[in-house]
Amino acid sequence: MFGFLNIYKPKGMTSHDVVAKLRRITKIKQIGHTGTLDPFAEGVLPVCVGKATRLIEYLSDDKEYIATVQFGAATTTYDLEGEKTYVSDKKVNQDDVENFLKYFEGEISQLPPIYSAIKVNGKKLYEYARKGEKVEVAPRKVTVYSIKLKSFDYDLQQAEILVKCSKGTYIRSIAHDLGQKLGCGAYLVRLIRTQAGCFRIDDSIGLKDDMNIYDNLINPVFKLNYPQYAVEDDELDKIKHGMPIKNKNIEYGSIVILIYNKNEICAVGEADNDKIKLKKVFL
Repeated sequence: MFGFLNIYKPKGMTSHDVVAKLRRITKIKQIGHTGTLDPFAEGVLPVCVGKATRLIEYLSDDKEYIATVQFGAATTTYDLEGEKTYVSDKKVNQDDVENFLKYFEGEISQLPPIYSAIKVNGKKLYEYARKGEKVEVAPRKVTVYSIKLKSFDYDLQQAEILVKCSKGTYIRSIAHDLGQKLGCGAYLVRLIRTQAGCFRIDDSIGLKDDMNIYDNLINPVFKLNYPQYAVEDDELDKIKHGMPIKNKNIEYGSIVILIYNKNEICAVGEADNDKIKLKKVFL
């Protein structure tokens, strides 16, 4: 097997759980996902099968989410699974939310949740948190391309927000920080990842014991946004031995997807003047 799967991760499973289940179904160990999704979250989880795991670094990694934010309290985990650390009876309105969302657009400095898998001194943050240990966490630069209010329920004090952002952005932190700016506290009650790179929720598939992997396997050729070079038969032997091949007008420094038999990937290379130097070979 060689390709990608666009899996809809259900709520309650870890990303590793999804990979483990697919390994059991396919009997293939070489399977990996392209970006962790919190257990309480659901939605798009791209998975690479077989040697396609070596293509993860070439996939685009921007994300899109629909987040449901509850105002009026803050929690330890910044979501509904944590313990409440603050409660407020202050009511916010739609205009308040829309006005303060503007602060989160563009490049922002974000402090990750203490209950996250980021490592500090070789130890995950949530491991410190569970033991009640304090640790210094450095803010991280992330980019929020757009953040918009989809709907607002005044009675429930809930907002549904659409966020398009870079890899590494914590939507839980956005919810928490929004609550702080509004002076009422806030946390996530639902999170759906609607897009991860070129994988969209409309094309995702459910995780089932009897799922047909072959029918849903996506050819990487259609998901890798790089120049493609159609390899001639006499060049295949060179590629098998890792030898560079002639460059046919590919811009210097560009990553190149080498294909044969129309749509089969045989290698990934990099254009270097009159040659394409091979980086990864799949033959």
